[in-house]
Amino acid sequence: MRLVATALAALLVAGAVGAGGAAPAAVAADAPYANISGSGSTWSQNALDQWRRNVQSNYAMTVDYRGLGSTAGRNDFINRTVDFAISEIPFQLQPTEKGAQPEKPPAGGYAYMPIVAGGTSFMYNLKIGGKRVTNLRLAGATVAKIFAGQITNWNDPAIQADNPGLAMPDKQIQRVARSDGSGSTAQFTMWMSKQHPDIWTTGMTSQFPDNLGATLQSGSLGVAAYVGQNYGEGAITYVEYSYALKSGFPVAKVLNAAGYYIEPTASSVAVAMLKAQINTNSSSADYLTQILDGVYNNPDPRTYPLSSYSYMIVPTQEGGTFNADKGRTLGAFAKYVLCEGQQQAEQLGYSPLPMNLVQAGAEQITRIPGAKGETVDINSCNNPTFQPGDSLDDNRLAQTAPQPADCDKQGPNQCVSGTAGAAGTDTDVTGSGDGGSAAGAAASTATGAAAGAAAATAADPAAASAEAAYDANGNLLSGAAAGGGRAAASAPFSIPDPVPGAPAVLMAVAAVLLAGAIVVPPLLMRRPRRSSGR
Repeated sequence: MRLVATALAALLVAGAVGAGGAAPAAVAADAPYANISGSGSTWSQNALDQWRRNVQSNYAMTVDYRGLGSTAGRNDFINRTVDFAISEIPFQLQPTEKGAQPEKPPAGGYAYMPIVAGGTSFMYNLKIGGKRVTNLRLAGATVAKIFAGQITNWNDPAIQADNPGLAMPDKQIQRVARSDGSGSTAQFTMWMSKQHPDIWTTGMTSQFPDNLGATLQSGSLGVAAYVGQNYGEGAITYVEYSYALKSGFPVAKVLNAAGYYIEPTASSVAVAMLKAQINTNSSSADYLTQILDGVYNNPDPRTYPLSSYSYMIVPTQEGGTFNADKGRTLGAFAKYVLCEGQQQAEQLGYSPLPMNLVQAGAEQITRIPGAKGETVDINSCNNPTFQPGDSLDDNRLAQTAPQPADCDKQGPNQCVSGTAGAAGTDTDVTGSGDGGSAAGAAASTATGAAAGAAAATAADPAAASAEAAYDANGNLLSGAAAGGGRAAASAPFSIPDPVPGAPAVLMAVAAVLLAGAIVVPPLLMRRPRRSSGR
């Protein structure tokens, strides 16, 4: 009887794990997971929302999150009103921003855990002769001059020089920037201040300067939604690549150090991050934070120069709303993020973490109170960038990254194929360039096809986003879900199952096995009565 019951219970657990991938260390037999909450970045929120949905469905784990911007998330963590924060930059202990006060997190009470890599992209809405442009190219100096307010029209000679295949229209550029303190703004302005200090003289700042005449919107969803409206024609913004994919809009290819205009696909970000330097001093307050100078100037022609990764800031001490019960949940969620969650990164518009960052992140999990049992086995991690036996320097996504097409090289020709959410939509040649060879254009299309496919079923791009609606002045309309106020909420979008219907089938099997585990043992205990002979 015991053997049968044990076998049925084992099959039940196997069915449950099969429905949702490898489970965190503690599952059904243990106490329910305590609810946890976090706040911060909207840059990585599309990935985070999908992961939260996954663990809710598969492990009955509730992870609440508010996308308020990285600055607000760090402040919430300092005030101990959340259990974790997400940010693209570490705590500003000695801020360089004019007038900014030092942030004061609990001394020794936190750690940085990498969660996902990606590219800060330049989503735009532009037409020539009534037809959408999907193949825009921009040099770094051109980008810096646009957002510094030095280039104000789309037919500026610098933009025309980047785009020989396009007869750029005489149309004013509408720059759209973040109104809230954000890691996206900090990453973007740090890149400009290091690569083009003669153009961008403000230095790194989390708050985009309000004296440059940009249209300001709250959150990644806010800026992306504004650009995607009909009145957003002529607009450009900086936003995580994932938002352009989701909205069905293109992003500009950016000129790298090798002289190629590159789109921020998962593979081009993976190549770029090979040159990232990581603070490996475990006694430093900035342990595991990134140094991106090598990324900006990576000589590999496949590199997207504005690549980086995002942090989960986790507590290493109890206090405020956080305790060991919540630490058990946070540890299990963090383990899921580093391994299973990375499988969806590319489809969501990000780039999965390489082995060295996964291992470094795994070390931080063990520092979370209540999460000591959540260890990461690299050989069963199911992260797409490495396999058992790989070394720390291996990154399979970078190793298989395609070379750029000839027509993506700086020069007289320009690829016609679309990018990001507009992948598969070509732009007619209207300028002096011939669009490159057919083979080159096809190769360029293939480079972004994997990411672009995730947005192929998006609604009409002109409608942009059902989550947020704005008037012609950029004000959030009443009842809209994002863009105004402090919180910019991102609506998560799901990834299809690898085998359609498999989770439903497995859960049905699990239900049958559960019924068997309840019914069979009592039946086995019944014995037929012997005749008494009476």
